[in-house]
Amino acid sequence: MSFSEFDVTRRTRKGNFLKQIDQLIDWNSLAKVIAIHYAPVSDAAGRPAYPGLLLFKMLLVGIWNGGLSDESVEDMANSNLHVMRFLGLSLEDDVPDHSVLSRFRTRLTAAKVWDGLLAEINQQIQAYDITVKKGCYVDASITQSPRKPKTKPAYEVVGD
Repeated sequence: MSFSEFDVTRRTRKGNFLKQIDQLIDWNSLAKVIAIHYAPVSDAAGRPAYPGLLLFKMLLVGIWNGGLSDESVEDMANSNLHVMRFLGLSLEDDVPDHSVLSRFRTRLTAAKVWDGLLAEINQQIQAYDITVKKGCYVDASITQSPRKPKTKPAYEVVGD
């Protein structure tokens, strides 16, 4: 165990949602289905491809956090220790970028497997009498304005 791995383990809560859900779901059955439709050995540059189960878990994180964009899921995987642990990543591992997630989802959707995988997740969770409702994660970002507004905002001074 590396120092960073020890520190991550020390800093994450034991009973967080993702850890609990990770222990309930039979990921092997899902990984087998995913492998039928997504089993690349390497990417376009010849690097080892990301495992399909990792990509699927990333998409689940986006769904469970209120329908995050792929870019936001990528950011969460890079910055949130609980998400890293759920995905099976360490601080030293590379995180798939948003375009990889998009292509993965498109591939599963085209193969008509995406909805079935989500139904399987729901079925496994409901077997424990658990219901997962959508969460709320505020995705706030700073955007550049192309120019200043032409008019000054009107302020009203209110007296007591």
